[in-house]
Amino acid sequence: MTAIKHALQRDIFTPNDERLLGIVNVCKAGKKKKNCFLCATVTTERPVQVKVVKVKKSDKGDFYKRQQTWELRDLTEVDAKDASKENPEFDLHFEKVYRWVASSTAEKNSFISCIWKLNQRYLRKKVEFVNVSSQLLEELPKAEESVPSGESQSVAGGDEDALDEYQELSTREEQDIESMMVTCEYAISNAEAFAEKLFKELQVLDGANIQSIMASEKQVNILMQLLDEALGEVDTIEGKLSSYEEMLQSVKEQMDQISQSNRLIQISNTNNGKLLDEIQFLVNYMDLSKGHIRALQEGDLTSPKGIEACINASEALLQCMNVALRPGHEKLMAVNQQQLLFAELRDTFARRLTNHLNNVFVHQFYRSSCLSLPGHDQSSTLSQHTAELTLPKHSPLHRDLLRYAKLMEWLKNTHREKYEGLSRTYVEYMSKLYEREIKEFFEVAKIKMAGTSKDPKGKFGKPTLPRKESALKQETESLHGSSGKLTGSTSSLNKLTVQGSNSRRSQSSSLLDMGNMSASDLDVADRTKFDKIFEQVLSELEPLCLAEQDFISKFFKLQQHLTVPEAEDFDGSLPSKKPPQAEHKHSLSSEKDIVRLMMNKIFQSIETELNSLIALGDKIDSFHSLYMLVKMSHHVWTAENVDPASYLSTTLGNVLVTVKRNFDKCISNQIRQMEEFKISKKSKVGILPFVTGFEEFAELAETIFRNAERRGDLDKAYVKLIRAVFMNVEKVANESQKTPRDVVMMENFHHIFSTLSRLKISCLDAERREAKHKYTDHLQSYVINSLGQPLEKLNHFFEGVEARVAQGVREEEVSYQLAFNKQELRKVIKEYPGKEVKKGLDNLYKKVDKHLCEEESLLQVVWHSMQDEFIRQYKHFEDLIGRCYPGSGITMEFTIQDMLEYFSSIAQSH
Repeated sequence: MTAIKHALQRDIFTPNDERLLGIVNVCKAGKKKKNCFLCATVTTERPVQVKVVKVKKSDKGDFYKRQQTWELRDLTEVDAKDASKENPEFDLHFEKVYRWVASSTAEKNSFISCIWKLNQRYLRKKVEFVNVSSQLLEELPKAEESVPSGESQSVAGGDEDALDEYQELSTREEQDIESMMVTCEYAISNAEAFAEKLFKELQVLDGANIQSIMASEKQVNILMQLLDEALGEVDTIEGKLSSYEEMLQSVKEQMDQISQSNRLIQISNTNNGKLLDEIQFLVNYMDLSKGHIRALQEGDLTSPKGIEACINASEALLQCMNVALRPGHEKLMAVNQQQLLFAELRDTFARRLTNHLNNVFVHQFYRSSCLSLPGHDQSSTLSQHTAELTLPKHSPLHRDLLRYAKLMEWLKNTHREKYEGLSRTYVEYMSKLYEREIKEFFEVAKIKMAGTSKDPKGKFGKPTLPRKESALKQETESLHGSSGKLTGSTSSLNKLTVQGSNSRRSQSSSLLDMGNMSASDLDVADRTKFDKIFEQVLSELEPLCLAEQDFISKFFKLQQHLTVPEAEDFDGSLPSKKPPQAEHKHSLSSEKDIVRLMMNKIFQSIETELNSLIALGDKIDSFHSLYMLVKMSHHVWTAENVDPASYLSTTLGNVLVTVKRNFDKCISNQIRQMEEFKISKKSKVGILPFVTGFEEFAELAETIFRNAERRGDLDKAYVKLIRAVFMNVEKVANESQKTPRDVVMMENFHHIFSTLSRLKISCLDAERREAKHKYTDHLQSYVINSLGQPLEKLNHFFEGVEARVAQGVREEEVSYQLAFNKQELRKVIKEYPGKEVKKGLDNLYKKVDKHLCEEESLLQVVWHSMQDEFIRQYKHFEDLIGRCYPGSGITMEFTIQDMLEYFSSIAQSH
């Protein structure tokens, strides 16, 4: 093994500046025995690198080669398999586990010991040795550990002794050896002679060294004596230092006592400072001035100065009560007494404030109620407001109550029950007040609205006498029912409304007449007056609701999430379907829900009254639904822009649904009445009433819906109505017996086309083109059918000529046919002199005049079309004569110019 070690050192490791420190002959466990060597090496250059190298003989077996190399720092575990028994197997754990079998247990142990020593000396990360005997893992000698890092020993041999005895040469030693070898020429060629020479020189130096030591014995004795004296002095100094130390020890004890006293004084000062801070904190934040206490107990809640003092005092009290006490404060008797005082002041002031505001609510309610009583001498009475169709303004009440807004906020934060009680009280009184004012306001509006259908001049009967306000009120009482609709047919006002509206509707056949909407008979000023009344009603309600909602938000401080009573707290009763456990209070999502809840209770009659007013307006004149739809849509749009979730927006939106439903019902009624329309069998049809009715409807609708938000609803209604008009015009034309179908279609579709062209309704462009197409087609059909064949025999003759030509007879040979020769042609032409033709045309004009109506003025149009058709037939005959009878000189008895004179003279004579 020694020879192999030297060979490996020389051939493999020396060229790589490495030293071989340990070697073991191994083979892989579980495979065929292919022996190789594991070598533990270190580099000669610093920093030292420790490696495990696998060396194997070449295939030829004449030299060794490196097969694999591992860094010792990558080794994590060495497993010797068994620490008590001899076992040649061992494992090395690198990135994977390598299992080996050594040639002998001794070689394995020697190699593991070498690995352990290298790990202890060069690596910071220690390798774990498992199943290894403790005798192998001995610590390195202390001598080796005391060697400086720069001069640390390296292992020179492969065994354990060589590893311990080897000492690396220093740089100076290497230089000295090299200089000695240079002086001796045979140092390399004859190493033994060189070593012997060095040994002799060393002996000479040792002798000289001994002699030098012996010569210096005297100086050594002197030195020893001086050392003894120095030791004596050291003993003296140590004695003095001991005495000093004893003295300092007493001083140290005194200083410790002083330090302890100072620390206690510092702790006391710190505690006193903290105590002072706590006292200042309690005094600053839990002390209420006498002025504030007096204001809370007996402050004036009627004067502005008194209210301001109460506001300041309540805010100061709230700050004192909301102070975040530090741990332990609640155990202080003074703090508890102060908290009891604050609670008593809070309850006292809350009770005073609640009673005062309750009195203010009641006083304002009865004051407003007294203003509306008959005989009251003030100018701003409710009766005067209603007579002018205006609602009383409550801005003075709001202005007076807003002075208490901050106090209401304080009450909300301190006494929620009293705050909610005031809310219920305010809602209760204001709901009664607004209910009476709104009811009387709508009664006057209904009276004024019903007055639009009266006949003040007595055109259809006796003049209507003026009535007192009380009588008007009695007449409008029937307009109020539990459902908010018109129910009192026995009411004199309803009778007046129905009779007045019916008296002004003629029995003419028109769409508007059948739908109670005759624009020709109904005074347009009445509709304008109704529009103004309805707009006045909405204009009065809108600022009233907005002002009340703004006041509620400001006065009750509803800018934050609040816990307020459920709906039963405001309504006074719990819904029957609500479970008992739902009777407690709950938190609403936002201030809008709370405000809307209060507004619903205060203005609970608005929606009912509006629906009643809408029902009356629709009953007076169904055309009013157009006005109401436009006005209501505009106010809904305005309210949504202000606040989409407000009470006003929600209420008007609900009423808008009713108005839209009435509008749709109006359109449906017109369509139904078109379908039920029957024509008279004894008179000519003319322009159908629902055609003129649609014209009047469209004219009025275009005026009402100009720049309206709900234009889309009108466009949809237009399409439904025009399709119904088209369908029913055709139905009437098919049922007509006295008037030809083409005349009915031509006249009515011409009227429709003219109406749509004049009004320029964009959504009906397709229907306008369709109407024009139908008018043109039926005009042409009527002209052809009415004109027929004014030269009947001549027509039959030339039809026979065309039939021969179609059968293959050449045109120039037709004159040779017996039935169609020139003589027969002259005979037929002589039967139609100009005088007979004119007589026939005159009879035709009278016939057309009987068919057509005067309203549409289409007689001349039809007559001109007939003239064109007659001229076309005349030219066709002349063309056939020229082609089939060339050179015969045969011509008609009258010319085109004669024919034009016939048509012109007939038209002028009638």
